Amino acid sequence: MKKIIGKLSLLLVLVPLTACNNTNSKQYFKLWNECDSLTTLKQYVEDVTNKNSKNYIPVEDRIATFDMDGTFIGELYPTYFEYNMLEYRVLEDAAYKDIAPADVVETANDIRNFVRNGTPLPDHFDMKHAYAAAKAYSGMTINQFDNYVKEYAKNTPNGFKGMTYSTSFYKPMLEVFDYLKDNDFKYYVVSGSDRFICRALVDSLGIESEYVIGMDVELKATNQGETAGVDYTYDSVKDNLIRTDNLLSKNLKTNKVKEIMKDIGKVPVLSFGNSSGDQAMHNFCKQNTQYKTEVFMLIADDDVRDHANLTETAKRKAKWEENKYNIISMKNDFKTIYGEGVEKVPFVF
Repeated sequence: MKKIIGKLSLLLVLVPLTACNNTNSKQYFKLWNECDSLTTLKQYVEDVTNKNSKNYIPVEDRIATFDMDGTFIGELYPTYFEYNMLEYRVLEDAAYKDIAPADVVETANDIRNFVRNGTPLPDHFDMKHAYAAAKAYSGMTINQFDNYVKEYAKNTPNGFKGMTYSTSFYKPMLEVFDYLKDNDFKYYVVSGSDRFICRALVDSLGIESEYVIGMDVELKATNQGETAGVDYTYDSVKDNLIRTDNLLSKNLKTNKVKEIMKDIGKVPVLSFGNSSGDQAMHNFCKQNTQYKTEVFMLIADDDVRDHANLTETAKRKAKWEENKYNIISMKNDFKTIYGEGVEKVPFVF
């Protein structure tokens, strides 16, 4: 009798432990409707994590890359977070607006005119903004800039009620993070936005800094001056790292590919994006000849729960289909976008 009781006790201990380690027992994607993109993703992950499959991918090579703005965080309020923050910094921040250089003020007004009047942004504005942003935050330490971003992110995005910039994540896409993590994928944020802005925004998601790639400006020690870094020794008492006005890289298109190889050192097997700035990253992923790959483009086709431009969305959808990317429809595939209690409202200026 004692032996039987002992075996039963051992069985009761083992069963819960086995169940807890079985990812198949966990319910994923509660915020998704059944759709082709989700089916493709699940079938892909099940295939490449199956050791008996010819498409099995070892854990160390399960690399996924995600664009940020418009892929898992909002960008339609009415434009990118970093654009809105620059407009505030230059035109409203009492500590800076009176000393902002003329070209930086011009860039901030470009954003304001686009947002308020619908005036088209100048050609190659992504680069014009990048140079202006490098100047606007020059001299800030890394901690000062991180605090600045997080403080501004406490504001409510224009065009919405019930959320802040810091909580404006596409909730269904966060479920993709959980699913990939539980299947031993590493996922990296690869954004055109400033690397340190991205780090500040995704910090609440538990994404570590080393998994964030973005636009880069040169950093210097506080007292380094014009001395080259190879000739200056950082002082633990006198120095901090500060941002400079020297733009190193705007992380779009092929620059994303270069930064992925420099920072990760491997070709991804999964890639998620939403715009032409992500195509190069997707094509790089598809070029992986060692492993099976999948790429996904999210389209902002929901004008009820978000501020979608349906004409632009239709053009993008046709382009992504032509490139044979998997399409994620916010309107059809997401049960919610930003979560309960969030409401789309008219823009206010």
